[in-house]
Amino acid sequence: MPNNRYKVAVIGAGFAGLSAAKELSKYDEFEICLIDRNNYHTFLPLLYQVAAAELESEDITSPLRGHFRKNRRVAVMHCRVAEIDHANKTLHTDGPDIRYDYLIMSMGSTTEFFGTPGAEKFAFTLKSLEDAVRLRSHILSCFEQASLYSDAHPTIYPNVSGQDKTDRQSALKHIIIIGGGPNGAEFAGALSELVRTSIYRDFPEFDRNSVQITLLEAAPNLLAGFPPLLAGYVRERLEKMDVTVKLNAAVTEIRKDGAVLKDGTFLPSETVVWTAGVRATDLAAETGFAAGKSGRIHVLPTLQIANRAEIFVAGDLSLPEGETVPPMVAPNAIQQGIHAARNLVRLVRKQELQPFVYHDKGSMAVVGRGAAAVRIGTRTLTGTIAWLVWLAVHLTYLVGFHNRLMVMFNWAWDYFVAERSVRLIFRSWKER
Repeated sequence: MPNNRYKVAVIGAGFAGLSAAKELSKYDEFEICLIDRNNYHTFLPLLYQVAAAELESEDITSPLRGHFRKNRRVAVMHCRVAEIDHANKTLHTDGPDIRYDYLIMSMGSTTEFFGTPGAEKFAFTLKSLEDAVRLRSHILSCFEQASLYSDAHPTIYPNVSGQDKTDRQSALKHIIIIGGGPNGAEFAGALSELVRTSIYRDFPEFDRNSVQITLLEAAPNLLAGFPPLLAGYVRERLEKMDVTVKLNAAVTEIRKDGAVLKDGTFLPSETVVWTAGVRATDLAAETGFAAGKSGRIHVLPTLQIANRAEIFVAGDLSLPEGETVPPMVAPNAIQQGIHAARNLVRLVRKQELQPFVYHDKGSMAVVGRGAAAVRIGTRTLTGTIAWLVWLAVHLTYLVGFHNRLMVMFNWAWDYFVAERSVRLIFRSWKER
């Protein structure tokens, strides 16, 4: 490999980092090092479907090295970055140090608990593949445990009687989701379908409608940023699916056995899922650069750090100057990753750099088979047509033909057969 190529380090292989590396790989001037603590890329918009036993974890992931088999100028490094030495242009990792000429920081985001007592310790999150598999195992384990307290078959199940049994079953079969954004609403809908199909078939001893799913939102409406028509449609649809939607329901504490609301109400549950917010990763705070809302790093419109022309920031980590703040969503990360890469090309070629402008292509949320809410520009769609649009968009963005084929097969199976086949438990039901 020629030594006169510019060495570019890309930290993070999410949507922004992977898009940046792919874009830079088209240009011969660069030798690229893509660094991530995982050796795979995860399609995060479908993570909740893994937690709801609709998709296998492999269906929404792709090995990083597989993306660059035909391009030897891209090196994939499976390690963690512990420190960024800007003065010496060196990354200190849990492996060897990595030198760079230019750096693209795209470490993504993590869960924001807003200082809620007990949230980080007791709530389940949905920000990684491990989170989704752990949550799926826990939910299925709770149903298994609840069946042990049933007296429907006294000769088989322990005949535990009294209020303790009723309370225990109720807590095990109550799932609380905190956060009424797209992730929370979609997960609530997916769980409702799981319960109404596979769970009630697998556990005939459960009374119909005995499983409770509660969606809590601190704001007056679901889906902040969506048109009121779509937010209303999603709420109505969820309630028809037996999801209890509570608005203006801020959570003040999460305990091991449930959640406490602002009005003092205690909701007993063995499963509290937090989908209420995200912030920049912890490594961002350790860079020493000025941070703004949600811990995102302030950057110039060109996505560069002020006074650090060799460093670009893209994705959830980036907070460009300007009146409009790009949302922390996948389309913005993809657009910023590509833009940062193209501006880097312009920089080494001594061309004028271009400011980043986020192109809002719309927003969407699916709430069960054949039902979704979609905004494309100023146009809104609901129902089956919106659901088909949602399917097409997600299949288009999903990486890899094999993944698209498997996801399409699983969706078709779920639609026509109404059965979830990924009902596997890999962890102890008590493990948090």
